Amino acid sequence: MKLAANISRLWAELPYLDRFDVAAEAGFDGVAVPFPYDMPAKETQRAAWRSALPVVQISAPPPNYTGGGRGFAAVPGLEARFQYDLRRALRYCEALRVPVLHLMAGEASGAAARETLLANLRHASATVPEGLALTIGPQPTEGAFLGDFDMTAEIIAEIGSPNIGLRFHSGHAALLHGDAVAVFEKHAARVRQIQLADTPGAGVPGTGQIDLPRLVQSIRAADYKGWVVADYDTGPRTEATLTWLPLFRD
Repeated sequence: MKLAANISRLWAELPYLDRFDVAAEAGFDGVAVPFPYDMPAKETQRAAWRSALPVVQISAPPPNYTGGGRGFAAVPGLEARFQYDLRRALRYCEALRVPVLHLMAGEASGAAARETLLANLRHASATVPEGLALTIGPQPTEGAFLGDFDMTAEIIAEIGSPNIGLRFHSGHAALLHGDAVAVFEKHAARVRQIQLADTPGAGVPGTGQIDLPRLVQSIRAADYKGWVVADYDTGPRTEATLTWLPLFRD
């Protein structure tokens, strides 16, 4: 199974460019950098090459430094902003050879938001280069347009584009539906990327409410070929939290 570390969370105690090497030393196969936009792409590219770890996922849009919401794909009236941010994200995807771009729907509600999301996703699907997968996933936050996995799967099915799939976040699944493993099994055919965290909070895998051995078994049974991204809060020493890694190794 291909394991990546979200180095925005893991090894947050270290400088950003140093996290690539320690992730490689810890046994990860790749890294995710949700928001690489503060650093010139060439700097991230050099760190990835040095560590021999590919950057497997980034997110769009870039952080909103004005303090507003994060994500515009479902927000009526911000279609131009979505397209602008998508173009910027695609430049980073090209420079870093990223295979998965996660699109954030943002905070919205109602029929107009649904139509906006569908239109923006269709635009993105037709715009991205061949080989780049797009993902969407629900957020367990107040006001989020994508509020559960069933709704998200319906959106993906309605678009019907092979380059748009589901981002399965185990912690979010547990918070929204209770049984994260059951959510994965229900929607496994649409899953293009797995984010791994426990509950409560963005906990260390295997330390909370999620049955981690059962989840690993289900992922294997589904013959999932994508990346599993460790996406949890580690505390002051990341190495002390990596006891879950052997479960994912054959």
